[in-house]
Amino acid sequence: MRALLAFTGSRGDAQPGILLARALIARGHEVTLALAPNLVGFATGCGVPAVPFGRDSAELLRTQRADPRFSARDPRARWRALLELQRRGVPESLADLRKLAPGHDVVVAGMAGEEAAAVVAREAGVPFAAVHFFPIQPNTVVPVVPVRWAQRVPGVVHRWGWRALARARATALAPVLPAGKPAAQVRIQAYDPALFPGLRDELPGPFTGFPVDVDSFLTAATESAQSRSVSGEPAGYGEETTGTTSRLHAPTTLRQWLAAGSAPIYVGFGSMDVGDPAEFVTMLRAACARRGRRLLLASGWATITPAIDAEMAVVDQVDHAEVLPLCVAAVHHGGAGTTAAALRAGVPQVICSVQADQPYWGQALQRLGLAATLPARSLTGPRLDTLLDRVATAELRRRAAAYAAGFATDGVERAADAVEALAPVTPELINAAGRLP
Repeated sequence: MRALLAFTGSRGDAQPGILLARALIARGHEVTLALAPNLVGFATGCGVPAVPFGRDSAELLRTQRADPRFSARDPRARWRALLELQRRGVPESLADLRKLAPGHDVVVAGMAGEEAAAVVAREAGVPFAAVHFFPIQPNTVVPVVPVRWAQRVPGVVHRWGWRALARARATALAPVLPAGKPAAQVRIQAYDPALFPGLRDELPGPFTGFPVDVDSFLTAATESAQSRSVSGEPAGYGEETTGTTSRLHAPTTLRQWLAAGSAPIYVGFGSMDVGDPAEFVTMLRAACARRGRRLLLASGWATITPAIDAEMAVVDQVDHAEVLPLCVAAVHHGGAGTTAAALRAGVPQVICSVQADQPYWGQALQRLGLAATLPARSLTGPRLDTLLDRVATAELRRRAAAYAAGFATDGVERAADAVEALAPVTPELINAAGRLP
């Protein structure tokens, strides 16, 4: 099987694509992994070949943040900005994928940009799979408005709302995408449906579970590349992971820091904007000090200078599987990957959502007693204190630990099974274990 995997977006969107590509390659398949240009170096630095498509995702995020229409009082201005945002980068993605598609047997895409990939699959006459990291298909279970009171709204309203959102997005993309009958497709639900009770009965699946990095492959490859960079060899990173010597030595130094003191509070906002970095760090440090806790801050794409002292460690990224179990709480933006990592670690969560699916994760986990949440724009020192108090209870810690005990770690392999099922398989290629070599 020859598979074209197209995963645009931030690093959190790209990582599942890299892991899926690795799994399919290990099974003997030919894979073309296409990523946003700024993340190609990250994949190749991990030993997974990748090619660029579309536009730089970091630049797209910066453009969105700088657009004053998103904070305008005029709802018409905000609506126009939102419509343009849906179309931004789509023509470039479509053109690049059309060049890559010939010769492939299946096309797979992440949630970001799945419509362009579906068009390319249709034109190539091959099956298409979209990997959904959150339930966005019409259903009666997930409130279409991610607020606490929405849970009291009848389920039929949620289904109608999701359909309306789908129509609005289709309308926004119509000027840049050719019309036509959709390709044969499946939507791989890459999350745990148990977090949305009743959802499994409404969506066809397949449900594969979170695509977690079980063996810390991405982190190990990152640290190896950092070591090569320190010794003068090229590290092979995109711009968002290139750093100073203090960053390059961070993995070893961080382990020493973690072992030298009490369990810290972890804070990480990935590729999200944290506002004024100095004010952000000051607020976090003060909140941790009031609780007698150290602060571990993963700066991500924020411009925060790496530093380590007795009470605070600032690094650009961490191995969630290694670090989060050593923390008393995780404060983050609510991206699917970070949320899954914290669930797997059994650590109480404070989700300060910024955009996209993040507020939905915050509300879902809060309803299940696994987290506390509020929008990041409303975050203040006193409110952070309140949220940390909520997740410090014995009952919430017990629930988080119980969920972690049953966390499924085979999400990537199950997603690979679903992709394999899309393409014709020659029976003699199946091995005794029932999988392709």
